[in-house]
Amino acid sequence: MTSCLIKRFALSATVTAYTALGLVAPALAQGAFSPAITVNDGVITAYEIDQRARLLVVMNTAGDTIETAREQLIDDRLKLQAAGIFGIQATDEGIQAGLAEFAQRVNMEPDAMLKALAGEGIDEETMRDFIISGITWRGYVQSRFGGSVQISEEEIDRAVASSTGAGGIRVLLSEIVIPLTPQNQAQVMSLADQLSDIRSFDDFENAARAYSGAPTKDNGGRIEWMSVTKLPPQLRPLIAALSPGEVTAPVQLPNAVALFQMRRVEESARPAPRYSEIDYAMYYLPGGRTPENLAKATDIANRVDRCDDLYGINKDQPAELLDRQSQAMGEVPRDIALELAKMDDHEISTALTTANGQSLIMLMLCGRTADLGEELSREDVANALRTQRLENYAESFLSQLRAEARIVEK
Repeated sequence: MTSCLIKRFALSATVTAYTALGLVAPALAQGAFSPAITVNDGVITAYEIDQRARLLVVMNTAGDTIETAREQLIDDRLKLQAAGIFGIQATDEGIQAGLAEFAQRVNMEPDAMLKALAGEGIDEETMRDFIISGITWRGYVQSRFGGSVQISEEEIDRAVASSTGAGGIRVLLSEIVIPLTPQNQAQVMSLADQLSDIRSFDDFENAARAYSGAPTKDNGGRIEWMSVTKLPPQLRPLIAALSPGEVTAPVQLPNAVALFQMRRVEESARPAPRYSEIDYAMYYLPGGRTPENLAKATDIANRVDRCDDLYGINKDQPAELLDRQSQAMGEVPRDIALELAKMDDHEISTALTTANGQSLIMLMLCGRTADLGEELSREDVANALRTQRLENYAESFLSQLRAEARIVEK
């Protein structure tokens, strides 16, 4: 097994610990190939749950991987069932391309990756099923909803300006961030769809106070002025397309769904800077958002001026408590990217948690790197807008499928 795969997916040590903790046993205790869940007329076996959970651990998925595996496999059955009605299925060429793309992420050839996974007890079929579900669902979503997505030239114009910094566009937004779990997914997505129809500033503020889990809920979700070039690249076209009062479609985040309302937009002749890379640090405080942890975070914030100071704070502590990243803007997880967009260099936020709320993230912005590269093409921007809208259609429809399905867990 190559060191690259270990570095990227943390295979051996993580899976060994996972098995030692007894997390695999509950699924296998039912009998490897006995039905663990039925989804309409489809069956999910205990063995499939165990295999998917092992794959999730290899992929460094946070939280309860057994529960996540169950939820993912239920979604996969619903996706394949919906696609099957339309006769849509993955081709051999598409599956091979998907395997190659996945292997490329860890700098390996597909055969070498599959061999490494087999060494961790993960069948080739498990990886193929994971790929097939994604390919089939994308094909179905494109076929079912692709014709409904129309991008206007005006939207492209505004999105191009927001992506390049032309005109120095600043926006005044409000946000609603609703925590999402496998148990409340259908209800949250239905609520988010309703909230996206809001056009009143007062109604949005009231909804933020009632439903949002973000720290901004207490002031109605209001965010201070920011340049759109600080937003995650995937969101810039969506935000730039809004007029005052309008609300985005639900935006999927890790463990949450977000909506944004445009309060005001301002342009100037002076271009805003673009950024190619962002440097940030995350210091984890186990225990979640407790008063003790928040007080500890405040104390640390008072003692540090720069990200480098956090290394001294973490001295003699487990190395994994401090995670510093330097990533392209488009590679930063959306929830982190959105929080960083609100921050200046060396500012600290305690708005986020990880591991299902079990650790408080003390997030610090170390700096941004200016982008001097070529500007995006109109086609790139249009495709980004189209892709985001299709994702929103897909999430909403999957929630509907779940609500209507017969799901029985053994």
